Amino acid sequence: MTSVLSDGTIRRLVDEDRVRIRPWDPGLVQPASVDLRLGSSFRVFHNHRAPVIDLADPPTNLTEHVEVAKGDSFVIHPGEFVLGRTEEWVELPADIVARIEGKSSLGRLGLIVHATAGFVDPGWKGTLTLEITNLTRVPIILWPGKPIAQLSFMTLDAPAERPYGHPDLGSHYAGQVDATESRYGAPPPPVD
Repeated sequence: MTSVLSDGTIRRLVDEDRVRIRPWDPGLVQPASVDLRLGSSFRVFHNHRAPVIDLADPPTNLTEHVEVAKGDSFVIHPGEFVLGRTEEWVELPADIVARIEGKSSLGRLGLIVHATAGFVDPGWKGTLTLEITNLTRVPIILWPGKPIAQLSFMTLDAPAERPYGHPDLGSHYAGQVDATESRYGAPPPPVD
């Protein structure tokens, strides 16, 4: 039977090293999720580089990587969309999936942390890219290291036969460290 995992189960799975979250702060565990903090890596869109995004022939190099220095902030302007990442590196076993969601308090300030990519496949290893949008009419200052999202976990009815990163899948984002731009339409990465 599949179910959303409780705080006690999340702590146990991390203690058993079945779910890995690095750095791990048990104080960030909520009743049925773990708060994740904002990392220092962002990708900023340069709209002048492409007149249109055609999904039949997606543009490349549409974003620029920005690394925020320790103690500095990042400003997201009204209506702006940027990619960010979690501070935490997350690894899931073949029988657990996760969902990343925004924090209610931030949503009430007009900050959205994912557009569509809220699902984390079994077998995932890497930081999680955030699709951050400012829905307000004023700039919002983001601070790396502050909680920005929450991750909930669910069990599968059986372990995935081909978890994320399996050579047959062409998993584009396995092992990502920085905020990573879209690889939609790109050939799968080479298999080692």
